[in-house]
Amino acid sequence: MASSFTANVSTLSLGPLVEPAGELSPEEVERYSRHLIIPEIGALGQRRLKNAKVLVIGAGGLGSPALLYLAAAGVGTLGIIDDDAVDLSNLQRQVIHGVSDVGRPKTESARDAIAALNPLVDVRLHNVRLDASNALDLFAGYDLILDGADNFATRYLVNDAAAILGKPYVWGSIFRFDGQVSVFWEKHGPTYRDLYPEAPPAGSVPSCGEGGVFGMLCAAVGSLMVTEAVKLITGVGRSLLGRVALYDALGGSWREIRVSKDPAAQPITELTDYEAFCGIAPESGADKEHTVTATQLATMLASRKAGLKDFELVDVREAGEYDIVRIEGAKLIPQGRILAGEAWDELPQDRDIVFHCKAGTRSANVLAAARQAGYERVSHLDGGILAWVRDVEPQKPVY
Repeated sequence: MASSFTANVSTLSLGPLVEPAGELSPEEVERYSRHLIIPEIGALGQRRLKNAKVLVIGAGGLGSPALLYLAAAGVGTLGIIDDDAVDLSNLQRQVIHGVSDVGRPKTESARDAIAALNPLVDVRLHNVRLDASNALDLFAGYDLILDGADNFATRYLVNDAAAILGKPYVWGSIFRFDGQVSVFWEKHGPTYRDLYPEAPPAGSVPSCGEGGVFGMLCAAVGSLMVTEAVKLITGVGRSLLGRVALYDALGGSWREIRVSKDPAAQPITELTDYEAFCGIAPESGADKEHTVTATQLATMLASRKAGLKDFELVDVREAGEYDIVRIEGAKLIPQGRILAGEAWDELPQDRDIVFHCKAGTRSANVLAAARQAGYERVSHLDGGILAWVRDVEPQKPVY
């Protein structure tokens, strides 16, 4: 996060983002009557919502409540970007999906839930992975972006694409019991790069799939994102532009920090390689030589049990993950302890070591750090414990 924050928050009146649509139908008047009787919204504000085109990135933890409340509020056009399918583990927090949707594309499941809530909304599906090749074209058709992505590469991509196109976006982030929400708009104030000038080291911040998330937190953060979106569309209230709202669900408290635009920052004029920027570029050929498959690891473990092979299997996940599912015979040493240099004395250099995590990303980071620290007899499990359960022990749970 940016090391310093200033009190020079922009007080510029941004005005409504969207022009109003035509008159509301009798059905719309009845449906949105509780908005219409609010003086700050009224019929004019509701017509602006009707005319608005909002793109939501991710139909997951934050996208679920955001999409439902945007639809309920009467936003006329909703775009959804997501290339994932509904998984049983999603249902703890992704309330737009149900049990019958498991296995379906999230975009289709979300579309059906929106249609059931408000059939007046035009839903556009983008069942693709957002990247530098398609972001500008996708964003161009919308007035406003809501970013509910769960990784830093996508967050920087969203920021830069929105800046290039001159569009505002609402950002939300969640982890365990903590949430953050802000509005970024380069031509009127700070951007995500002013808040986080540099990406954190790869693997240093666990994802929700690695560290967990308090399910109800998604509702609090997602609904605040929609609040900011509606305020921008209608031009009412004070935007979170220049401020970051921080929510501590465990402590039941909100606070805010202020962030200002870096006057020395160079204008954003083009997209870049965001995985490389965040240190998560694809492994090199040399690293691929230091991988083992799940079936190879199973053979190695059988040989170790028979006394024919000697090696260490090191699980670099967190303790909570280890408690859910593990590979018998693995030693738990979380990635953070290794990357911080606290656990090297627990890793012998005179024996073979195989690292593993959930899907292979964290173990690849540890592998690279170990090789840089002088370890030569190291490798990692390709695909992590997900590959192990799929190929070796399918009776075990996944998460």
